[in-house]
Amino acid sequence: MRGLPAPAPVAAPELELFSQPLWVWQIAFAVVGVLVLAALARTVWRPTTAALRWWGLGNIVVNAGIAVTGATVRVTSSGLGCSEWPRCTEESFVPVGTGHSPINAAIEFGNRTLTFLVLAVGVIVFIATLRSRPRRRDLLTLATVIPLGVLGQGVVGGITVWSDLHPASVAAHFLLSTVVVVPCVAYYVRCREPEGPLRVTAPRWVRPLATALVPVGFALLVAGTVVTGTGPHGGDPGAPRWDFDMVTVARVHSALAWLVLLGALALVVLTLRRGPKVLRTSALLLAAAVLAQGALGYTQYALGLPEWLVVLHVLGSAVVWTAILRTYFATAERVAPTSSAEAGAGTAAAAAGTAAAPR
Repeated sequence: MRGLPAPAPVAAPELELFSQPLWVWQIAFAVVGVLVLAALARTVWRPTTAALRWWGLGNIVVNAGIAVTGATVRVTSSGLGCSEWPRCTEESFVPVGTGHSPINAAIEFGNRTLTFLVLAVGVIVFIATLRSRPRRRDLLTLATVIPLGVLGQGVVGGITVWSDLHPASVAAHFLLSTVVVVPCVAYYVRCREPEGPLRVTAPRWVRPLATALVPVGFALLVAGTVVTGTGPHGGDPGAPRWDFDMVTVARVHSALAWLVLLGALALVVLTLRRGPKVLRTSALLLAAAVLAQGALGYTQYALGLPEWLVVLHVLGSAVVWTAILRTYFATAERVAPTSSAEAGAGTAAAAAGTAAAPR
């Protein structure tokens, strides 16, 4: 009895991936990004204040977003999908013959490709600021620092690969992204203000409290990287891990989160009926972001750190950090000088302040 013809063999997903030049998709993504940016060239060559703010917002998004894609690399064990830097392998800049799963190579190479997008946005903001009239030295300083920070990210990324994803280098890679976000937020805020002396607009005790939340928030991020370096998601099965007690480091991280939440709630109470609207809104959004992040953190701890929740938690950390910075900047504003003497004093103060802080 004749049987039915055997069905054609179906290639395994990995074999199908091997048969496709995955790097072509990454290059195509980069080309599309460049074309989109070219279409927006007018907003760069003849920028308005609104255009500068939109590009400044884009700077915040891409610099915070690259940390989220980095978390995706880590939880999928794709950190050594490209085992060399700046090349992907010793022979190629693209993921060909990496010795790793093609999907892992694609994820890691994709994250590297996104770095060029982050750098492109930073360079665009610099050019737009340089082309703006009147040219502002304070904005130009911030616009110069941002792409330099992105280039530094590339160097730290290379060190991370060369160290086989040592948790200290992984932590530095993430934390540098959060540091670069500081001038990004400062630039976005300063775009809507004139170049002049600083005037505190917050009620009493609010600005010192908002200022204190910045180092406490950064300490929270540092503690989070220690939890990550101790936990199971190292970016590769063979990546070294810290041997800290997981419960202890998680409790330290949680305590700092509670401290940030208490500070945010205090800001909400202190600004509920006083202070500018932007400050009240920023404080409310900060409190909401910390509450959501805390609920997410306890959930992922209870469930054993599932991969998708880890990525969401990293996204939440970027949101909380940005909210902390926005609240701090909302406690004061730059105002136009009212006299030539005040203008000179404001310029000197701005120069001194630039050397010390972005605001």
